[in-house]
Amino acid sequence: MDLELGKGFSSPKRDSWKSILLLAYQSLGVVYGDLSISPLYVYKSTFAEDITHSETNEEIFGVLSFVFWTLTLVPLFKYVFVVLRADDNGEGGTFALYSLICRHANVSLLPNRQVADEELSTYKLEHPPETYNRSLVKIWLEKHKKLHTALLIVVMLGTCMVIGDGVLTPAISVFSAVSGLELSMSKGHHEYAVIPITCFIIICLFALQHFGTHRVGFLFAPIVLAWLLCISALGLYNVVHWNPHVYQALSPYYMIRFLRKTKKGGWMSLGGILLCITGSEAMFADLGHFSYSAIQIAFTTLVYPALILAYMGQAAYLSKHHRIYTSYQIGFYASVPEHIRWGVLAIAILASVVGSQAIISGTFSIINQSQSLGCFPRVKVVHTSDKIHGQIYIPDINWILMILCVAVAVGFRDTKHMGNASGLAVISVMLVTTSLTSLVMILCWHKPPLLVLAFFLFFGSIEALYFSASLIKFLEGAWLPILLALFLMTIMYVWHYATIKKHEFDLHNKVSLEWLLSLGDKLGIVRVPGIGLVYTDLITGIPANFSRFVTNLPAFHRILVFVCIKSVPVPFIPPAERYLVGRVGPPNHRSYRCIVRYGYRDVHQDIDFFELDLIARLADFMKLDASLGTHRSDNSVDGECGLTVIGSSPLIRHSNLEEIDDSIAPSSASVESPCEGDGRELEQASSHAQKRVRFTFNNECYSSEIERQVKDELEELWAAQEAGTVFMLGHSHARAKPGSSFLRKMAIDLGYNFLRRNCRGPEVVLRVPPASLLEVGMVYVL
Repeated sequence: MDLELGKGFSSPKRDSWKSILLLAYQSLGVVYGDLSISPLYVYKSTFAEDITHSETNEEIFGVLSFVFWTLTLVPLFKYVFVVLRADDNGEGGTFALYSLICRHANVSLLPNRQVADEELSTYKLEHPPETYNRSLVKIWLEKHKKLHTALLIVVMLGTCMVIGDGVLTPAISVFSAVSGLELSMSKGHHEYAVIPITCFIIICLFALQHFGTHRVGFLFAPIVLAWLLCISALGLYNVVHWNPHVYQALSPYYMIRFLRKTKKGGWMSLGGILLCITGSEAMFADLGHFSYSAIQIAFTTLVYPALILAYMGQAAYLSKHHRIYTSYQIGFYASVPEHIRWGVLAIAILASVVGSQAIISGTFSIINQSQSLGCFPRVKVVHTSDKIHGQIYIPDINWILMILCVAVAVGFRDTKHMGNASGLAVISVMLVTTSLTSLVMILCWHKPPLLVLAFFLFFGSIEALYFSASLIKFLEGAWLPILLALFLMTIMYVWHYATIKKHEFDLHNKVSLEWLLSLGDKLGIVRVPGIGLVYTDLITGIPANFSRFVTNLPAFHRILVFVCIKSVPVPFIPPAERYLVGRVGPPNHRSYRCIVRYGYRDVHQDIDFFELDLIARLADFMKLDASLGTHRSDNSVDGECGLTVIGSSPLIRHSNLEEIDDSIAPSSASVESPCEGDGRELEQASSHAQKRVRFTFNNECYSSEIERQVKDELEELWAAQEAGTVFMLGHSHARAKPGSSFLRKMAIDLGYNFLRRNCRGPEVVLRVPPASLLEVGMVYVL
């Protein structure tokens, strides 16, 4: 497993058949848990109210035909053969599609883009920009700034619906599995048993999340495998025993007969049929943990045939049983032979827990990605596994999800309303995926516009039909995901809007380099021992909070580092390319700028290791800078020397530091790293034995003067670390400009400030030791 590159289940022999089959087996428990348990509630939700099962069997055969073709067209053709190929360096999901679009077209709203970001090894384009003509769609998207916001809102909508699905799927899955008790208990007893048991299982499921799925993950695949084999065997038995000719209902002709007979009721019942594809999005969202081949093999050879057999078996049984008096008589358990019903019930409950676990983990993951891209307030993220990348636990979100799941189970009390709510959330995510995939096809893959239009219209029309059938059930449960989405989108948009406005405020109020260089003894400014790390969102200039600090306390540290931690729209960044380091002012000023880049799937470092790593990168930069003699050159922008990627050779120096737009073409020059070999060493150690940074010198690589300069600079860095490190952060308060609109005042004065006060502060997210923290108050007038 490659932890750095974010491949949770990858192995060096990824392309071997043995490795692919092992990944396919593992994917059963992570990817297909939700999709495989849909037979529990599809028929029960479909026949809940709008249509009835008649003697002619036209309804049940029509539903079977719809289920077959929906499973074939959406999960098989759309996801397995098209959408899974739209990966972002092996990662999938809504943010993967969005990051691909942002890299191929200038539509990102992130304010701190740099030319240097485009030269990351993971920032790869399908074709270099100069090798193809700019499409009309790209020109149109880049020209209209409102479309950038609209695109982000669409991405947020998909994200919110995934979170809404995280609330609904555990409730409907566990409730449907436990409802099998109806066949073994009297009506009076099961009404008082199903809900408490469902709530108990849901509470236990969420209470165990802090242990991490890796502790019980080895059980997931066998459970789902056993469940798939169980439902396929039951389906085959029911087909042979009750109606061997049920395969004829797979013809599309039965869909037409179904709609002719049921008319409006049949259209409204599509909201229940839609539930057969719940969990399909997980195939794409979990692509980063597996491979395209593994997910494709698992679905086509096992999951898809098992589901088809399960639905055919239920239809065959119902085709011979027409006297339906209660809802459970058309459910899954009615077609299970009585002598094995308890065993099937146990496997179903375990499978529902696995399916719920998959969507809960996916909810944690997508919230973490939203947070990384500045679209969600900061929350505590706990990494539950040192070995499997991406397994996280978010305590606050976990308990909120648990409360909402229990409320859904207690409030709805039937699969009909839960199914209506879950169906709308699922189909909304699929519509977003279809729209974003169409943009990827035309912007990244450069497919003919007519082909892309055909893809969008074909799959979009199918999903729009199901969406309309789900939306018509607004008062019967579908209102819940809409309400959740509106609430979450309001939070996400307010946070993202205020974040961008704060960055614009920082840009407008930043201080020039000349101001910093003019500070000296004549003005009473004192350079005190130690390292001062000034955190800022700016990639150029001096932040206003530092000028306020110096104005009120005329002293700053001998080694001054302006640190910018930024997110780049790529899933992960190799450690060798993470740091961009450069000088601020002349070498004797001992001021530096360090930009630390993270992808939306990267794990942020602990502060102790981050501090050591940062100091080591500064030392590497000092040696490289001296060997090239760049501190004596005029290679600077606005008085600041170009930034250098500090890591493995080759290193790249970037001279342009400003935020870029689409008119700026990337430019860089490769430089060689300093010579390596045995030489004098200066070892730096702090009071903790494990904290060591080793600086090496090579007499053959430097002239005596340069060697002396490097040694002096490194000795000052060593002495500064021994004196201690102080972390300077801005403590901000935002308020709307005078004369702002009512909505703007509500969003900033109330909404954003409430979220800022009640979410984790930057010092907690960065794990800054309280004893080393120095906060500078700032008021942002937005």
